[in-house]
Amino acid sequence: MEITVARDAGYCFGVRDAVQLAYEAAEQYGQVYMLGDIVHNEQVVRDLAAAGAKVVESLDEVPDGAQVLFRAHGTTEELWERAQKNKVNIIDATCPLVREIHEEVRRTSADGRQVIIIGDHGHDEVVGIASQIPNPIIVATPEEAQKLRKMKRAAVVSQSTQMIENVQAVINVLMTKVYDLHFVNTICFPTKRNHEQIKTLAAESDVMIVIGSFTSANSKRLTTLALERNPRTYQVTCAGDLQPEWFEGARKVGVSAGASTPDYLITEVREGIEALSRQRQSTLA
Repeated sequence: MEITVARDAGYCFGVRDAVQLAYEAAEQYGQVYMLGDIVHNEQVVRDLAAAGAKVVESLDEVPDGAQVLFRAHGTTEELWERAQKNKVNIIDATCPLVREIHEEVRRTSADGRQVIIIGDHGHDEVVGIASQIPNPIIVATPEEAQKLRKMKRAAVVSQSTQMIENVQAVINVLMTKVYDLHFVNTICFPTKRNHEQIKTLAAESDVMIVIGSFTSANSKRLTTLALERNPRTYQVTCAGDLQPEWFEGARKVGVSAGASTPDYLITEVREGIEALSRQRQSTLA
C-alpha cells in the first residue's frame, strides 16, 4: 500500500508559533493561563495542560499577577480592554494573519463602509474579527447573503480558513446587493495551499484520511473538500480511530491534516495505516 502525506499537512506557522509560545511561557513562569483552547485540538490542549498551560473560561479565574495567553484565533476587544484594565500580564499568541484581518476591518469601517464578514457564526476567530468594529454583518452561506438588504457601500473580508468556493458564491450574491463593493481576500495562504493539495491528493487516492479535531473548522473543511472528490474519505482524531475495513482493496492512501494537528499525530496515523497494511498482507499470505 502506497501512503502519501500532503506536503503541508498539519500545523500552519501561526498555530506552530502559538503552541511554542505557550510551552515557552509555561516553562518560564511555571504556570500560564489560556482564555479558551489555544487551538481547536483536544490532544494539543491536553499536552499543554501537562506542561503547565491551563485553560480557563474567564479572567476571573486568573490569579493576580499571573500570565495570560491570548490564543491564535484572536481575542475580542472587550477582553483586551478588561485584561489591560486589570493589569494582567498578556502574552499575545494571535496569528499575524488574523491580526491583519482585524486591522483591515477597522480601516474599512473607518472609511464608512458596512463590514461584512464571511465566516462561521460563533467561531472564535469570527467573534474576534466582529468585535473590532460596530455593527458588523456575518454571513456563512450564499443563502444568508441572499437575505441581506441592498446597500450602497460595503467591505467584505472572510474568516481565514474559509473555502474559496464558499467565499466566491457569497461574493456573487453580494454583487447583486451592494452598489460599491470592496473585497479583500483574507483566506490565509496556508489554507489556500492545503485546500489545493487535498483536492489533488483525494482525487488520486483510493482512500483519503484527514486528521483533525471535529471541533476544528479547517479540518472539517479539508474533509468536505476531500469527500467531494473521493467518497472513501474519513476524518480521524488519532491512529486509534482507524478502521481496517476502510482500506480493503486500497492501493493508494492519501493523508492530510488540519492546521491545528501536531506532527506526532500525523506520524502515528501514518504508522497505524502501515500496521494495518502489514496485517492485511500477512492474512492474505
